[in-house]
Amino acid sequence: MAIKNPSFFFIVSLLTLFSLFTPSLSAAFDVTRSNWANVWGGYWVLLQPSIGISAMHMQVLHNNKIIFFDRTDSGPSNISLPANKCRLNDEILKPDCTSHSVLYDIASNTFRPLMVLTDTWCSSGAVDRDGTLVQTGGYHNGERVIRLFSPSDDETSDWVELKKSLWDRRWYASNQILPDNRIIIVGGRKVFTYEFYPKNESLPSSYYLPFLIETRDPEENNLYPFLHLLPDGNLFIFANRRSILFDYVNNKVVKEFPVIPGNDKRSYPSTGSSVLLPLRLTLTGPYAYNLTSGFPEAEVMVCGGAPPGAFLKSQKERVFVEASTTCGRLKVTDPEPVWSMEVMPMPRVMTDMILLPTGEVILINGATNGTAGWENGANPNLNPVLYLPNQEPPLRFLVLNPSKIPRMYHSSAVLVPDGRILVGGSNPHARYNFTAYPYPTELSLEAFYPHYLSPLFESIRPSILTVESTENRVSYNEVFSVTFSLAMFHPTAELFVSLLYPSFATHSWSMNQRMVVLKVLEVVPLSILTYKVVVIGPNAATVAPPGYYMIFVVHSGIPSPGVWIKVM
Repeated sequence: MAIKNPSFFFIVSLLTLFSLFTPSLSAAFDVTRSNWANVWGGYWVLLQPSIGISAMHMQVLHNNKIIFFDRTDSGPSNISLPANKCRLNDEILKPDCTSHSVLYDIASNTFRPLMVLTDTWCSSGAVDRDGTLVQTGGYHNGERVIRLFSPSDDETSDWVELKKSLWDRRWYASNQILPDNRIIIVGGRKVFTYEFYPKNESLPSSYYLPFLIETRDPEENNLYPFLHLLPDGNLFIFANRRSILFDYVNNKVVKEFPVIPGNDKRSYPSTGSSVLLPLRLTLTGPYAYNLTSGFPEAEVMVCGGAPPGAFLKSQKERVFVEASTTCGRLKVTDPEPVWSMEVMPMPRVMTDMILLPTGEVILINGATNGTAGWENGANPNLNPVLYLPNQEPPLRFLVLNPSKIPRMYHSSAVLVPDGRILVGGSNPHARYNFTAYPYPTELSLEAFYPHYLSPLFESIRPSILTVESTENRVSYNEVFSVTFSLAMFHPTAELFVSLLYPSFATHSWSMNQRMVVLKVLEVVPLSILTYKVVVIGPNAATVAPPGYYMIFVVHSGIPSPGVWIKVM
């Protein structure tokens, strides 16, 4: 059987070779060899026992801060607003002088309260090309609100709510950043339309999308639809079990894809998850750049969910049906695409799917039984699972080391530039409830360290020194270079440069998540420990919409810490 992803096997061989000559490394390798699953399985660190709120929504910003927020109608939080600040329009508590949003500094592991004015419960968002978080919708007084948060080192910066509102209520809607810097906002509860931000005031209303009402069922399994911008500029939209290729410019369904096999529902409240697998601007390998179309091939992956009726059974009968055990992959750029189905190591619902700088995917958080919704899930998935998309099917899933904290309904997770995954939230109750058994409201923040952050790989881990472009800005099709240091360079091992767009994470759905692998022109040694890799920037805004990306150099399956660049 051919090895499609040799990095893991190279690492083991490298450790074996050096263990022959270095006693200390030999001892380390003996430990590694006997406990390899522990190294490969990663580890967990508790960052904060409480950040004051339950992290329902997360967004990483390009100044290396993360904005977390919850909802405003759950009563007081556990963190106060600055002196003399209170919300007077609260539905539960008048006045409410507690915060429902915090800004977290990754480097210092500190946070400060922010003031969000209207209810953000089950809302959505995207970051525009200037790095501003555009946050849309919510519940009741927040259902049509547009909120902005711009990254700043000013410790007084806070949310800004616009006077102009959305056309329709957007509760459980999804957002996607577009090549022209507009944001498309799709769906919502009992809403079967889409609209754009910035809003076109000359239009009489939003746009009707029949697909949204066609995919609605008695359990409303069409909420938080999965959106992926494809390299040709069209939009992939998935809801329930169906998916379409949508031309949002002309308000036209270009194609309906095959229904995903099996009976499991995949959208909220059955709540599976989805990623667009890495777009590769290389001429060889899986999903290679297509010289005919001028765009990379694109494949969507959908994992988890719940069988029909699971939501109603959990709500009305307190019967928690086993979640879906399957993932489906669909190469959407094929002329006649067909779903390829796989079985996960365990059932998963309410699971986040996160792209790693290596091109692998982590499935993290959620439960094995039930669905999303208050008190509707049981048996937490404490073990993340690593998915190796380029490996042969029997070897694609690896079960990783477990957390001690259940992360159920209203939990979220994001990748940060140093390669860790930050995980927070979990509140399966209508209000904060810290005594509920077995799943109390969770205010803590923890970090999962994937295998590539193990100290054992320090010698083969790159570290970016400079991005040789103007003010860390990269134009489309620009040839630029990245210099990096590396203690032990292996010339025959795979080396690539990846761009990752930071996602807006909520309800097991990482909106706008995107990874682009750039074409490498050459790798030049500069000294015994420093190298330069010359690459070509993304070829189109449909492949990589303008904005801030984390850039990584990946050597032998081990990524550097990421640095921010702006694609424009």
